[in-house]
Amino acid sequence: MDIKDLRTLIKMVTDTDITEFEMENADEKIIIKRGKETEFVQVAAPQQYLAQPMMAAPQVAAPASASAVSAPAAAPAPAKGDSITSPIVGTFYRAPSPESPSYVEVGSVVEKGQILCIVEAMKLMNEIEAEFRCKIIEICKENAKPVEYGDPLFIVERL
Repeated sequence: MDIKDLRTLIKMVTDTDITEFEMENADEKIIIKRGKETEFVQVAAPQQYLAQPMMAAPQVAAPASASAVSAPAAAPAPAKGDSITSPIVGTFYRAPSPESPSYVEVGSVVEKGQILCIVEAMKLMNEIEAEFRCKIIEICKENAKPVEYGDPLFIVERL
């Protein structure tokens, strides 16, 4: 098979919702796979579980060096509010573009359905909306930083 035929075959697979293609003849065997394997999804759940102890570790280690900075930010969040978590793996953005103001700030009151942030995954911008009326207590992620499935994005107080 020449490169032109191979490119045509790859284009056909990417233009459809086929996730795996296999072709074999006497001289060649071609396997094209795309998308994420189900094993990746199984790995995502333990990462969510491990994220909570990693967040708690700085709270334990921090009082020796910078208790005024770490303890107030980490301690009130679990007691005061609910966590809004990332529904997907991607990159966290606080605004629709670098020049635009952030969707929300600490202290903002948001209505149900209001956009809180964007999580970009595979060049798709996914708007994360508030599922209930709330007040933003803490923004847990920095702009343009990667997030995992289940990572807390905001700590909020239900209103």
